[in-house]
Amino acid sequence: MLITQKWDVIVIGGGPAGLAAAISAHDQGAKTCIIEREERLGGILKQCIHDGFGLVTFKEKLTGPEYAWRYIEQANERNVPVFLNSFVMDLKKEGNIFKLSLINSKEGAFYLSAPAIVLAMGCRERTAKQVFIHGTRPAGVFTAGLAQYFINIQGHMPTKKCVILGSGDIGLIMARRLTLEGATVHGVYEILPEPSGLTRNVVQCLQDYCIPLHLNTTVAKVHGKNRVEGVTINSVKNFKPIPGTEKYIDCDALIVSVGLIPENEIIEPLNVPIDPKTRGPFVDQNLMTMFDGIFSCGNALHVNDLVDYVSESGNIAGSNAANFAKENLQKRNLIPVTPKDNILYVVPQYVDLNQKSEVVIFFRSSRTLRDVKLKVYSDGNNYISKKYKVVRPPEMERIILNLSKVPSNISEINIELKGE
Repeated sequence: MLITQKWDVIVIGGGPAGLAAAISAHDQGAKTCIIEREERLGGILKQCIHDGFGLVTFKEKLTGPEYAWRYIEQANERNVPVFLNSFVMDLKKEGNIFKLSLINSKEGAFYLSAPAIVLAMGCRERTAKQVFIHGTRPAGVFTAGLAQYFINIQGHMPTKKCVILGSGDIGLIMARRLTLEGATVHGVYEILPEPSGLTRNVVQCLQDYCIPLHLNTTVAKVHGKNRVEGVTINSVKNFKPIPGTEKYIDCDALIVSVGLIPENEIIEPLNVPIDPKTRGPFVDQNLMTMFDGIFSCGNALHVNDLVDYVSESGNIAGSNAANFAKENLQKRNLIPVTPKDNILYVVPQYVDLNQKSEVVIFFRSSRTLRDVKLKVYSDGNNYISKKYKVVRPPEMERIILNLSKVPSNISEINIELKGE
C-alpha cells in the first residue's frame, strides 16, 4: 500500500510564482513542497535570456534565468522539497484535506495531501488553429514561445525568413531575437488597430530594428505542403478580411503570438469558479479562490505584464496558504469588486471585509483612453480617485485600496474609468 505524504502547503508549479509562494509559505512555518512537471525549476524564465526582469523586486536589470536563479537559491537555502518531472493525475478533497495523485519516473505513482494548495501553473500560448487560419498543416508554424525555446535552449534556428502574427510581447521580443540571429522578419501583423504588447517592447524590439508593424492586418492562409512556403495576409475591418487586399509573402515560417491562456484544467473536477475575462479563478485579496483552501497566483491567476508582479502574487498566496493551513484565516465576508465603465477586468474580484488591511488591485482598461479619471467607490462613498494621461489594455495598472476606509455593510465596490 502506498503511503500518502502529508504537507501543510503544496505548490503546483515551480516557476517564479510557485517559487515565491513556496518560500513565503515556508517562512510562515508551513511544511511546504513544490511539484514541477519539467526537469528544472524556473518556468518560462529559463528561456527568456533578454534582460528587463527584476526592476521592481531587486532594483536591477536581470535576464530571465538570473531572476529565476535568485528564487531557486532562496528555495534551496530553505531546503524546500521539490518533485521534478512530476505530473498531477488527480486532485480531490476529502473533508478538509486535498489529496493529490501524482506520477514520475523516480517514485512511480505516489500521493500527497495538504489542507492548502497553491496553483502556480502559469499559462500557455494560443495556437494557429485557435485563431482559425486556413491552409494545411506544414512544418514551420510555431508559437513564439516555441521558437524562443528552439533558439535559446536548444540552439536551433527555426527559420531564415518569417512572418509574425500578433503583436503580443513574446512575438515582439522574438522579432528582435530572430533578427539578431540573422533571420529576415518580413513584419509583425496585428489584427487590432493598436499593438497588443507593451509600448517599450514596440519601441525596443520593432522600431529600434526597423521591423515593420502592420495594424488591422492578419494572416488569412498558410501555403505549403511539407514546409511553409508562404502566407497570404489581408487587411481587415471589424475583424473581417477586406476583399482585394490580399498579399502573398514568401517565407519559411509563421510565428504566432496571439495571446496566453492561464492553465487551470487541473481544478476543473472541483468546479472552482473561473472568471471568464481572466480565465483564472475568482479570488479575494488573500488570493484564495472561492473554494476554501485553494489559492492561485502568477499567470495561472491572470496574465501579468511583469514577472515582479508574478512573484508578488506568489508571496501573497504562499503566506496566506500557510496561515490557512494553520487555521489562522477567519471566515470570510466577501463582497465583489465590480468592473464598470471602461474596465476590462479586476483582480482580486472579491475582497474580504473582515480584514481591514491594504489591498493591491490590478486592472486593465477595455480600450485605449486618454485623460481619464479612475474612481473606486460604493454607495456614494469614494475611496480612490486617480488621473491617468493614457491607459491601454496591454498595460496593467495597479492601485492600493485601504479596506479600513470601507464600511462593513456595503454590497459591492465599483471601479470605473471616465473622461475628465
